[in-house]
Amino acid sequence: MSDSSKATDPLGDLSIDYVEIYVEQLEDAAFEWVDRYAFTVVGTAGSAEHRSIALRHGQITLVLTQATSDQHPASAYVAAHGDGVADIALRTTDVEAAFAAAVAGGARVSRRPTRHAGDGPRVTAALEGFGDVVHTLVQREAGEKQGLPAGFVPALRAEGHRADDVGLIDLDHVAVCLNVGDLDATVAYYREALGFLHIFEEHIVVGRQAMESKVVQSPSGSVTLTLIQPDPTADPGQIDEFLKGHQGSGVQHLAFSSPDAVRSVRALGRRGVGFLTTPSAYYDLLGERIALGERLADLRATNVLADEDHGGLLFQIFTASTHPRHTLFFEVIERQGAETFGSSNIKALYEAVELERTGQRGLRH
Repeated sequence: MSDSSKATDPLGDLSIDYVEIYVEQLEDAAFEWVDRYAFTVVGTAGSAEHRSIALRHGQITLVLTQATSDQHPASAYVAAHGDGVADIALRTTDVEAAFAAAVAGGARVSRRPTRHAGDGPRVTAALEGFGDVVHTLVQREAGEKQGLPAGFVPALRAEGHRADDVGLIDLDHVAVCLNVGDLDATVAYYREALGFLHIFEEHIVVGRQAMESKVVQSPSGSVTLTLIQPDPTADPGQIDEFLKGHQGSGVQHLAFSSPDAVRSVRALGRRGVGFLTTPSAYYDLLGERIALGERLADLRATNVLADEDHGGLLFQIFTASTHPRHTLFFEVIERQGAETFGSSNIKALYEAVELERTGQRGLRH
């Protein structure tokens, strides 16, 4: 979308401001992100109903929230789903205009626009997304690059580990598992209500299992959702298991971008993050499919997958889920010009998760 189009479209400049994860134990969850993923604590918030911690790594801001009262929505969310993504907050230059445009397009309202005094966002509102996930709309001062959610107090001294060796940059995309029959309606909702574009789709078959995947992206290109539902004509598999464990639609994984996936994986591995492994035969065939030179050995050693499209190369890998329900996990992804999502790797990634799910494959640390 051109700059002039963005200026006239209230939804044309949407980007991810932060992602909020509801958790059962705040300190344990925060320690995991700081110790293993090299995030830094940048702010805190609280009330009679909740406690929250904001963390940052590169351009990624995560907010962890624990309910301290049954009145807070995190209480019912965690009871139903366990720890999970509850809010994908979207930044825009004009919340009231974006809110009005979204509602006119059929968006479901969670919270109407509210103006805030003091530091932090000037205006916020919230729209329903998928499942129990909402999108808080955030308006900040012009030129403010990163900030905290409304009501947060900045940390007096940022606490965390040096993130240079891990080197995560931003949130590349969010993968969402949907109940059977919800895929097309969800794609239509994001297109009509939020102006997203339908940019990619894939039907993936692994043995007797299968799933449908469609990707929607904001006009700015900054917000990408990979929407997945099981193929009801196939045998149940990992998407069905997610929906059962999560008790409905929700975020399956967050994909973090990196300038060097191999380096990031090695650094995260030293911190104790586990990754799914890949059969050696994959790399035997990969060397014939893509000219990778000496990097092929590094990919094999770290189990990072590779693909190529019209724009360039793509490297990606999934972490092993540490969630008690084996639902939420994460991805490290490196793009060297590639614009798609690794069509040749989607099946391999699915197979890796499937083998880990059924206990047929060990994990690499």
